[in-house]
Amino acid sequence: MQEFSGRTAVITGAASGIGLGMARSFAKRGMQLVLADLNEELLQAAEQEFLDAGVEVVSQICDASKLDHVERLANTAMDRFGGVHVVCSNAGVGIPTSARNVKLSDWEWIINVDLWGPIYAVKTFLPLIEAQGEGHINATSSMAGLISSQMMGAYNVAKHGVVALMAATERELRAKQSNVRASVLCPGPINTNISRHSVDYRPGRGKPKNDNEKAGKLAGNIQSALEQGMHPDEVGELVASAIEEEKFWILTHPRWAKAVQKQLDAMVDEQTLTRA
Repeated sequence: MQEFSGRTAVITGAASGIGLGMARSFAKRGMQLVLADLNEELLQAAEQEFLDAGVEVVSQICDASKLDHVERLANTAMDRFGGVHVVCSNAGVGIPTSARNVKLSDWEWIINVDLWGPIYAVKTFLPLIEAQGEGHINATSSMAGLISSQMMGAYNVAKHGVVALMAATERELRAKQSNVRASVLCPGPINTNISRHSVDYRPGRGKPKNDNEKAGKLAGNIQSALEQGMHPDEVGELVASAIEEEKFWILTHPRWAKAVQKQLDAMVDEQTLTRA
């Protein structure tokens, strides 16, 4: 069982949303925090929240899609706290656009943040955790990492990759009988600003290429669903509890897993993607 008190947690995308919810849950359990984000204003506010609560915390501007940024984050954690016990690679972006029409620059941006970010986290932090003989590494995927919906092609590809990455990592750890564990978070609708932040951080900040009004309508529907979604602090509690209990799958909306089962049934029984 994962111990928390007096240990150190590193979280990317930690200044708001799910990342901040994770940080709050870890802090409640007595952990020291290393917070990383691109939004300096929100990051400073998050750091101050924890300082005011008496939590040992350090924050750092970090682009999770850049290896040197992730390596500097690891150095900061080791220099400040002397170890890393829990890592949550949580930073993510997404733009509703059809797979066939999304710009190559947007493909690269989304995959760099959503998939290469977790890859860099595993590459950089897992050896540090393993050197301690215990700990946990988690990455945020999505239900889009289990079921590919239309008009979210690049996001689906990246999030499926995150599931595969963390599953491979967990299997390898168990095969070598390591005390370190891995997990993947697959959230449904959560009340965060991922849609707005994605627009803000998108390279060039231009309007994504849409072949019709469908993507624009979908974006509005997604934002509406997010605003009515689960509170990020609830997600943080789910993540902390799952890590403590060494669970691999962390689902915020378990009932949605039925869609995964339906897809498997269609694959086995009819060799189709969706049952008629």
